[in-house]
Amino acid sequence: MHPYLVAAAVLAVVALAALGIVAITTGWLMPLGRHRVLRPKLWGYGAVTASVGMTLFMFLGPFHGPDVEMTSFAMAGMGLFLLGNVFQMAAQRPGRP
Repeated sequence: MHPYLVAAAVLAVVALAALGIVAITTGWLMPLGRHRVLRPKLWGYGAVTASVGMTLFMFLGPFHGPDVEMTSFAMAGMGLFLLGNVFQMAAQRPGRP
């Protein structure tokens, strides 16, 4: 079962990174979230940053095993993931008050 979970995680991270690269280079977003995003390039940078952070977290943390020496790098990856999410939120239209 573990290889299937790793494959699903890799597929999700690669898909997010690919969407981010497409948003950076062309400004195109998927129709599902297009109506809320005002700055597609910033959203793309956030998606790439979040996918790199999640990759660091997954492969140095839970998928790597219980290794205390890698915990700080895994948590740095989680921080990078959260920073990418902040970029993506900053790229969106503010809600109504």
